[in-house]
Amino acid sequence: MADATTLPQTRPAHRFEQLLQLVPGVLLLALIGFAAKLIEQSSAKYAKAHHLTAPNIEHVLWAILIGLLISNTVGVPRIFRQGIATYEFWLKAGIVLLGSRFILGDVLKLGGVSLGLVALELAVSISFMTFLGRLFKLRPKLTSLLAVGSSICGVSAIIAAEGAIDADEEDASFAIAAILALGAISLFAFPLIGRALHMSDRAYGLWAGLAVDNTAEATAAGALYSDAAGKLAVLAKTTRNAMIGFVVLGYAWYWARQGQAQAVGNKAAFLWQKFPKFVLGFLLISTLATARFFNSTQLTSLANLSRWAFLLTFGGVGLRTNSGQMRKQGLGPFAVGAIGEVAIALLTLGMVLLTDRLLRV
Repeated sequence: MADATTLPQTRPAHRFEQLLQLVPGVLLLALIGFAAKLIEQSSAKYAKAHHLTAPNIEHVLWAILIGLLISNTVGVPRIFRQGIATYEFWLKAGIVLLGSRFILGDVLKLGGVSLGLVALELAVSISFMTFLGRLFKLRPKLTSLLAVGSSICGVSAIIAAEGAIDADEEDASFAIAAILALGAISLFAFPLIGRALHMSDRAYGLWAGLAVDNTAEATAAGALYSDAAGKLAVLAKTTRNAMIGFVVLGYAWYWARQGQAQAVGNKAAFLWQKFPKFVLGFLLISTLATARFFNSTQLTSLANLSRWAFLLTFGGVGLRTNSGQMRKQGLGPFAVGAIGEVAIALLTLGMVLLTDRLLRV
């Protein structure tokens, strides 16, 4: 009887302990976000007070730089790691809440345009990455993981595909390292290229959403350009993320046919398992906003909550990027990823510039 009465009491206690373990890392993310915001505001005030002409560096970039500095100098102590991993939750929560700033008609219009571009990007990315993997004689399943990661949503797609095709953990770590390194580079390269080409917010946002792999980096790259570009980057990237189930299913079917992965039983259940649920949350909030379910005060509050969620996100992008660990993975996957990403970025840039002209008509 004693065991029967005490067992239900230990479960809430265990969950509470798990939540407590998240606190240090979440607080670190919040501190980095606040520090980044203060640096942005202070540098802008200093430049204005001293009549200096200096570019306004967004808090997004400051947060990433602070995270990179910590990760690649003192490192991240174990006590913070579980909480830091929640940055993906805050990212998805921010995207869902961001739906309040979109009218459903705009979502359908831009989503349809993005879907067409995503289809082209998928076909080219998968084909070109497969060709490069064979050219560099990478292991076949490593090539598949790189193709999935570069075509859909980076690390999340690689993790989803790893189990579906029975890939080795080593191959997954190689692919993830390459995607993370290239994502970090894109944060700095994309805004510079966009400004050099005088791209509109619409064109740049679509480009960032289509060409940058990880959702966090795509969101950050868009926000670094402008608020409007950030919104469009999220929309394009969300459209791209929605394809993950279909692509992973295709690869699972292919490797099962080769006798090197388990066959997929219930395809509908498989697709639902792999589908990113936050996409549905984004569409739900957008639908409610379109139906005027929220008043202006509530819409403002939802938009502010979205910004707070993103504030906890970008420090995690920097904290998870460790150059030392990436160097250990070797140059092969990185070379394939780099060549492929540059080619995909150039191709999508051309498609987006053409689409931007057509949308203006």
